[in-house]
Amino acid sequence: MVGIDGSDSSKNALRWALRYAGRTVAKIEAVHAWQLPTSYGASIAALPGEDFEAGAERALNESVDRVLGNRTDITVERVSEMGYPPKVLVEHSDGADLLVVGSRGHGGLVGTLLGSVSLHCVTHAACPVVVFRGE
Repeated sequence: MVGIDGSDSSKNALRWALRYAGRTVAKIEAVHAWQLPTSYGASIAALPGEDFEAGAERALNESVDRVLGNRTDITVERVSEMGYPPKVLVEHSDGADLLVVGSRGHGGLVGTLLGSVSLHCVTHAACPVVVFRGE
């Protein structure tokens, strides 16, 4: 499985996973976890004109479609789920053979070697974790 958040880092992790899956005849589960925005610590249930679930699914599909291109030789299951990203990825790692994440996504400080999501996955996932750090 691969954690996708729309960042270049997660797209590069998906590229790596596609190469790996092509060699091992594996299928990929691309997981995009999303959260409602917060204001002063409280979740905002709805903003006029916003459909966060549809936006998350659109972001997932755009990322996967861009990386996958015209390939049809590898099955990519797409999962968009509301929840705290590290927790969602760890939950989905139960039963997975491998979890692949980028080293930094949309959070963290520039120059950080390992982001908080990837660190959480490395220390809590139920399967081996690959943190993809570069080309």
